[in-house]
Amino acid sequence: PGSQDARFADSIETAFTAGEGFLIIRDLETGKEYRFNQLFACSTCGNKYEEPEPRLFSFNNPFGACPKCEGFGRSISLDLDLIIPNKNLSLQEGAIHPWTMPKWKENLNDLLNIAERVGVRTNVPFRELTKKELDVVFNGCKGFDGIFRFFKFIESKLYKVHYRVFLSRYRRYTTCDVCRGARLRPAALSVTVQGRSIADIVQMTVEDAYHFFASLELTQFEMDIAKRIMEELRRRLKYLYDIGVGYLTLDRLSSTLSGGESQRINLATALGSSLVGSLYVLDEPSIGLHPRDTERLINIMKSLRDVGNTVLVVEHDADIMQSADQIVDMGPAAGEFGGEIVFQGTPSQLLEQGTTLTAKYLNGELSIPHPALRRSVKTHSIKIKNASAHNLKSIDVEIPLQKFVCITGVSGSGKSTLVHEVLFPAIKAIKESDGQTSSSRVVLDGAQYIDGIELVDQSPIGKTPRSNPSTYIGAYDAIRDVFANTQAAKIRGFKPGTFSFNVPGGRCDTCEGSGIQIVEMQFLADLELTCESCQGKRFKKEVLAIQYHDKNIDDVLNMTVADALTFFSLHQSSKKVAERLKVLNDVGMGYIRLGQSATTLSGGEAQRVKLASHLAEQHKGNHTLYIFDEPTTGLHFDDIAKLLKCFNALLDNGNSVLVIEHNMEVIKCSDWIIDLGPEAGDHGGDIVVAGTPEEVAKCASSYTGQFLRKYLL
Repeated sequence: PGSQDARFADSIETAFTAGEGFLIIRDLETGKEYRFNQLFACSTCGNKYEEPEPRLFSFNNPFGACPKCEGFGRSISLDLDLIIPNKNLSLQEGAIHPWTMPKWKENLNDLLNIAERVGVRTNVPFRELTKKELDVVFNGCKGFDGIFRFFKFIESKLYKVHYRVFLSRYRRYTTCDVCRGARLRPAALSVTVQGRSIADIVQMTVEDAYHFFASLELTQFEMDIAKRIMEELRRRLKYLYDIGVGYLTLDRLSSTLSGGESQRINLATALGSSLVGSLYVLDEPSIGLHPRDTERLINIMKSLRDVGNTVLVVEHDADIMQSADQIVDMGPAAGEFGGEIVFQGTPSQLLEQGTTLTAKYLNGELSIPHPALRRSVKTHSIKIKNASAHNLKSIDVEIPLQKFVCITGVSGSGKSTLVHEVLFPAIKAIKESDGQTSSSRVVLDGAQYIDGIELVDQSPIGKTPRSNPSTYIGAYDAIRDVFANTQAAKIRGFKPGTFSFNVPGGRCDTCEGSGIQIVEMQFLADLELTCESCQGKRFKKEVLAIQYHDKNIDDVLNMTVADALTFFSLHQSSKKVAERLKVLNDVGMGYIRLGQSATTLSGGEAQRVKLASHLAEQHKGNHTLYIFDEPTTGLHFDDIAKLLKCFNALLDNGNSVLVIEHNMEVIKCSDWIIDLGPEAGDHGGDIVVAGTPEEVAKCASSYTGQFLRKYLL
């Protein structure tokens, strides 16, 4: 038997060598075959797979990325939402957009001619067509090519420019049809752990992934291999869950995260590194965080402190301030009126001293008052039906107009999805595309009651050093007119354009009106140096010689908004400038300088400059729906009070204001609240309650209502 075993093993080895890793053993008595291989291959069909290694599971590596989409998860293809933008139209009314054009209308005529014969209804909304009818419309039949064959014909003519332009109107990036958005090649997706591929796992939320790995049962052999990896994986997922982003899916694109979410993920990374003796600096970590989750964030920061680190937080949230070991209060005001330490000590000492603006709001000496009367008169409303993007569960939402409406809910409950991906694009499409909506899943009614919609977000107001707040709100145009009308300017033939730093003429030719010169440092960050020609004054000497009441154009640009408002208010010829600057001062931006580069403004400051611009451009009779996404970011209690006055100014002019917000001081002042939830991610996306702040506060299932109660007492 021993020698037979040796011969048998030797024969198997020879067979594997001759068969290039494959072996078939046939039972001569029964004729049954047994197939074996030494490769990562299927013994039945012979398909070969790569030996698993880390790069196989990375879509950033060509070895693991899907060959079609190259690891992006999306590829360019026809988009039916662009081909049929409004599914409420019938085929007769032109639901198929490309066939409404005169050149291709014969395709629609072909469809109408055969419709009765093949049983396709042409007088009902497109969304009501049956599966059989849709098959005819898309794939065609005798006498009719169908939509897909029509576009194949177009693709055969792409050597002509106008065909390429036409096709581009109906194509965009859609989910890759090879990897189904998983971004990995089939070999990577064939490897599973407890029946789940890596794509299945990364599509889980952080919370679900944490529970999956916490309950994962492995054999002793598998555990010996994966023990260290499992410990690290569970620990890092727990950190993400603990800091309040458990609702995010693991494959969520980083570009779609809010600033607060990004910061909290960075915080989880820091926790995962287990550093000791480090200084952590957090800039408003409570951004985008519901008060329910603030306590969790505070505990995380305390845990960093308890292991020997120092945590420095820039924050306006009252709960976080009161949980700190030390408070450093800066002030007394903003801009050149600030920059001093007005208090340093414990939170209790700050409350006892009570002399700073922060202390007065914390101890109740100052407060943001409740509105004396809420806007309760019945008005028109915008009604959204079947909102189902992302985690929204086909909800119906009614947003009353000419009121101050707040969209609330815990982080990840669907607020931004509802506003940014459902409401705003749908109304924008209606206003700009002759009533055709861009979403096939949403029915929207009430857009006819507004004249326009404006999204006032925190994106920069300019990308170059020449952009500044005064140009954005139109005040600088009036300032240029004032200087051009001086006697000295008229004698020299200077026009308003001479005082512009955006066009050649009066501006410095060396720095082109920016006041700085950028020196490229190749692999290092670029250097910004003050222009040697104009010394940072932006204009030529002859232009700087022109003065208006002893101030040249550079002096004016270096004034704060508050100082410039006082200066221009004193003179009748510059009242128009003062009117423009007043709105900037009203939104709490009196401390910034007129010529301050837009690139130096924070997101909250940029948002308030935009608000000032809209206030300055108000036209009586026009009804605009203004949307704000967390406008209190970076705002002190006193600034929030000013912001609420600006909202009321917009409403008093006959407009509507819709705000996504977590700040209870703002929420308590609203006329109507739409609270989403009850939880985040898959456990959210429903309307928990809608009503006045008092009605929401009575709702036991609303987290917003629970925190709102103490603000309404």
